[in-house]
Amino acid sequence: MSTTSTPSTASAAPAPVLPAALLCDMDGTLVDTERDWMATLAELLTAHGAAADDTALQPFAGLPLDDAATLVAERTGLPADSTADQLGEAFLARVRAGVTVQPGALPLLDGARALGIPVALVTASERVVADLVLDTLGHHRFTCSIAHGEAPHGKPHPAPYLTAARRLGVPPEDCVALEDTPTGAASALAAGCRVVAVPTVPGIQEGPRTFVVSSLTQVDLTRLPPAR
Repeated sequence: MSTTSTPSTASAAPAPVLPAALLCDMDGTLVDTERDWMATLAELLTAHGAAADDTALQPFAGLPLDDAATLVAERTGLPADSTADQLGEAFLARVRAGVTVQPGALPLLDGARALGIPVALVTASERVVADLVLDTLGHHRFTCSIAHGEAPHGKPHPAPYLTAARRLGVPPEDCVALEDTPTGAASALAAGCRVVAVPTVPGIQEGPRTFVVSSLTQVDLTRLPPAR
């Protein structure tokens, strides 16, 4: 009597659950322009006798131009409209001089594309600044981009991230946002996204939907932790 044995097979590992989209902040996250923005603010504040140390500058991190100009006006007495123009022109000049791509940014964007994950740029910067940076990063790496004024409200309101998710046709709760400031993280969280943060200023705390890393080189889109 002969018996036939069936070889045992190991259970296959579950396929990774990929994000429906990757929604990327720009300044400080993909390119090292948050430092240029802070230097622009510090220059204007100092010129008009206002404090410009790290503590004084922290509330400006991630703010849209109009909101930053209003805050500068409150501290210096300058008119908000002309302050916005001055800040915008000075920051644009710094960006035109060249930007540095953050370590790991391009491999991460290319990895998302290889996995079939659409990518949106979601920035508080003006369109002219966003387009200059996209020239450096590569327009082909992004399915769409949302700049300041292209959503009903700016960060920290959820509108920029909700607008990006809507353009991509995906639920925001299935998206992962990359951010570097508390203002940006608050915007993405309010939209329902999970957040992977590479902080450039203090204030982002780990949480059920917030994961903090020290570099984009540590982000693996196939191994992102689920919301806790």
